[in-house]
Amino acid sequence: MLTLGSLFDGIGVFPLAASLHGIKPLWASEIEKAPISITKRRFPHMEHLGDITKMHGGEIAPVDIITFGSPCQNLSAIGRRDGLEGEQSSLFYHAIRIINEMRSVTNGAFPVFALWENVMGAFSSGNRMDFKRVLEAFSGSGIPMPDSGKWAKAGMVRGSLPDIAWRLMDARYWGEPSLAQRRRRIFLVADFAAKRASQILFNPQRMLQNTASGTNDRDNTANGDRISAYQARRELPIVRPFSERSMRSAAKSQNTKKFSGCFGKATDPFPTLLASGSGNIFAIWHGNAYQKGVIRNLTPTECERLFGLPDDWTAYGYDGERISDAMRYKALGNAIALPCAEFIIAGIKEVSLND
Repeated sequence: MLTLGSLFDGIGVFPLAASLHGIKPLWASEIEKAPISITKRRFPHMEHLGDITKMHGGEIAPVDIITFGSPCQNLSAIGRRDGLEGEQSSLFYHAIRIINEMRSVTNGAFPVFALWENVMGAFSSGNRMDFKRVLEAFSGSGIPMPDSGKWAKAGMVRGSLPDIAWRLMDARYWGEPSLAQRRRRIFLVADFAAKRASQILFNPQRMLQNTASGTNDRDNTANGDRISAYQARRELPIVRPFSERSMRSAAKSQNTKKFSGCFGKATDPFPTLLASGSGNIFAIWHGNAYQKGVIRNLTPTECERLFGLPDDWTAYGYDGERISDAMRYKALGNAIALPCAEFIIAGIKEVSLND
């Protein structure tokens, strides 16, 4: 059985994806109290190792796969943009250190794969040098900038091991049809044993396959009205994602046209859910009576569905205590879309079985 260790684990999306595909999560590193309690409930046999800065890769159980979505605060376009050297995002280097320590102690046997996830802003932060630093940290060698001066949304680093490939994935094209969320994230795979990274990330045959999570539609998820008129047997509700950040900006500048544009179309995905809980809003009305419509926040359960997670995944902690809505919003805003994680984890398992 393949094994997995999850750094910056959050609410255990990578361990869940692994479990759904017959891979055993052995340990996780996380420091936030609520996410730890949630994952202890969901994965009672998974060891919790705590603060990544206090871990040594040679002193923990070797695993086949190490996953990590390192902090994005300094890389995000809506953050401070301090770059990879910022206080939070520089923790990326601790993950690389742990990988190298584990490989040193195991004579290069473990981990076989590393999977990194982060915001699209990593392509441009640090004057576009941060992603170069990421690639160089994985490869252990210098990586030239592209001739265009910009990083492509998908690419590879071929040559000596590890074999590296990356891809920008938007959750709106991977989740359930009625639960669309715009969430563009970079996923990078490093294969330390062979040259299979591109096979894992770019295999089109896996895109529309059914998986254990029930996410059986990998096509465009924005399919308009949520239910048919026949199912409703009444006037259909009109649901429109609503961009709170844009609305506040438009109101401040008194831009009426921009304000009206904050109400999306039925075919639009929901805006990216944020850890602050702000922006998780939509408008709903019936027929043409938009004047009688309401604007309300998504519930934590609805947010879970936008990530492809089971209902109430974040509702309770290890001892059965109820997790507050504020903590659930924060944890989910930092989470990874399960269908994206599943696609990559399934690819890793596939190439491992075929090896």
